[in-house]
Amino acid sequence: MLTFSAGPSKVYDMMTQYLQDAYQEGILSANHRSAAFMNMYQEVQRLFHEKLHMPEDYQLLFTSSATENWEIISQSIVEKASFHIYSGSFGKKWINFAQYIIPKTSGIKIETSEEINVPHLEIGEEFDLIAITQNETSNATQVPMKVLEQIRKKYPEKLIAVDTTSSMAGIDLKFELADIWYASVQKCFGLPAGLGILILSPRAIEQTERKGEKGRYNSLNFMLENARSFQTHYTPNVLGIYLLKRVLHDIPEIQHIDESLRARIQKIEQCIIQSKSLRLLVENPATRSTTVLGVTGTESLISEVKKAAEAEGMQLGSGYGPLKPTSFRVANFPAITDTEIDRLIGFLSKY
Repeated sequence: MLTFSAGPSKVYDMMTQYLQDAYQEGILSANHRSAAFMNMYQEVQRLFHEKLHMPEDYQLLFTSSATENWEIISQSIVEKASFHIYSGSFGKKWINFAQYIIPKTSGIKIETSEEINVPHLEIGEEFDLIAITQNETSNATQVPMKVLEQIRKKYPEKLIAVDTTSSMAGIDLKFELADIWYASVQKCFGLPAGLGILILSPRAIEQTERKGEKGRYNSLNFMLENARSFQTHYTPNVLGIYLLKRVLHDIPEIQHIDESLRARIQKIEQCIIQSKSLRLLVENPATRSTTVLGVTGTESLISEVKKAAEAEGMQLGSGYGPLKPTSFRVANFPAITDTEIDRLIGFLSKY
């Protein structure tokens, strides 16, 4: 079954070979305090610099998932409170997690087709971190890099944390525009679930050290202390890190992936625009995601389309939360080939 689910999604076709190589190379039994692991960690960080253009002075850390990063950020980095800008379910979950730890946490919810009005944005001195869900998987929206740049210019003194769970390794992120970036690998990285990515700027590390939070298994100071020698604070997903290394080694630089995905999403969008019965979930192109496309219609039609797709060997991603009955989502992730996208477009063009 070919899956277009928004995650976990299709893994890269080379995965079979990677897994076989991992077994033969002894990765499945590798000790995370060994030189082999430390060299692997160092190589993955180097590849983040080379392939994804992460700045040289930013630090790469491994966590269990993007969700764990919600807790780490409030627990170990935020000194006063965080201010969240979000439009969908995952952004709402992030702010809810943060409020459990720091009750003074606040934010604003914007509509699906609403652009962030930076000139009218008011974030007081009581907030030292701005939290933004750059790509909201639940409703297929995104915040463009130019908007992040505007926010950075307006609030240079505040840290900015960005959720890129369904866009990192898919679009060309301008890491210098924020201090904290995080993701999971089961989307644009084209890997099995079970590994989280956390990236920190020198400013974020400095604030973490100043706050000095310690004592928990995932206290960020503990993680950073281990990362200085390319180790992890607990036994990590060694296989996942190995697979990440292999994928990063084999993929093109991010600007080429970005260009390809933007061209493909336009083709899928045009298919839906020309449809007699289906509509784009996000009407405003400026807030529409590059990597996850939302399609809406009547409840009966959406059910019919999903069943027909499965009959042809394709799985469409269900809508999320309240959008589930009347929408489906299509992943435009790098591991999905152009041929597979064309096959999907041929199917959807019947409607």
